[in-house]
Amino acid sequence: MTDTGITLSPTHADPQLDGDHERMSHIVLEGWTPKKGDFVSAGNSVVEGMINGTAVKALCGKIWVPGRNPARYGICPTCKEIAEGMGWKVPSA
Repeated sequence: MTDTGITLSPTHADPQLDGDHERMSHIVLEGWTPKKGDFVSAGNSVVEGMINGTAVKALCGKIWVPGRNPARYGICPTCKEIAEGMGWKVPSA
């Protein structure tokens, strides 16, 4: 996780959805820390999702239960575009 609370997380394959989109790492905004203040949660964390089986939401809008190593997949271009548009530094996968 970075200072902005961004975590990369891969998705589980779902035969009902587009296969290529399923084999990407998505960017999940878990929260952020304002200049003056405590961490503000923006939703479930990827780690929490992996341990408890709870769903997370990517910047691109994809909702899933994480469970794979994100380093094995390329970054979702939509998530990357949104993050870079916000001025965030996107980690390379």
